[in-house]
Amino acid sequence: MNPTLKLSGLTLRVRNLEAQLAFYRDLLGMQAVSQEGNRTDLALSGGEFTLRLVHVPSAPLRPQSTLGLYHFALLLPSRPALAAVFRRLLEGEYPNFQGASDHGVSEALYLADPEGNGIELYRDRPRAQWPGQGQKVEMYTRPLDLEQLLAEAPHSTGLDAQTTFGHIHLHVADLDQAEQFFTGLGMQVTQRDYPGARFLAADGYHHHVGSNLWARGRTAPPESTGLSEYRLAIRDRPSQSLSDPNGITVHVDRL
Repeated sequence: MNPTLKLSGLTLRVRNLEAQLAFYRDLLGMQAVSQEGNRTDLALSGGEFTLRLVHVPSAPLRPQSTLGLYHFALLLPSRPALAAVFRRLLEGEYPNFQGASDHGVSEALYLADPEGNGIELYRDRPRAQWPGQGQKVEMYTRPLDLEQLLAEAPHSTGLDAQTTFGHIHLHVADLDQAEQFFTGLGMQVTQRDYPGARFLAADGYHHHVGSNLWARGRTAPPESTGLSEYRLAIRDRPSQSLSDPNGITVHVDRL
């Protein structure tokens, strides 16, 4: 399929650069591809997305469950690839593992980086197996059998080189406002009956963007750590920079 939209990068404001590099570079296996001033860009050898870390030692640490990032999600190309990075987290005794779920459309692991930024590592099931009808999906949350998952990978590795930036999930103040913004970027609602959340996507995907009300409108101090920008590419759309409903910069590139 020739996509009309893809997520291509995000920027995190961080306080402790070395701790973040120990996680993203040394544990997950990303490579530092450039460094200029207080900015360090990380990527995988497949070049599917870029993670930029902006080092601001004085930044207030963002409180959890405040408007902004809920998690960003990295899509592994296969179940064995997901299992291998899970085994690496276990072998490294990584302390910020938060759980695992079967969502019908996907199998997902949840964790946080050393400064509390939420991350989902997941693999998709084949589209023919997704629950739902037509353009509407019926994602759910059920326990994931982690022992069964680990059986897929006898050895641990970092992120597979072909891992992509699969979706982003945001705490927002108003679901309708978020829907209006993202449909303006060519997405359609794929599920609106998940409690307190709404999901949107292009190209028949289950979701490129999730939004939820679970932060209950709480805000973080200005210039806190966490998500400051994200980037997506859209076919036949001029390059521009926008502000999403949380005031976070969204860079749009022509795909």
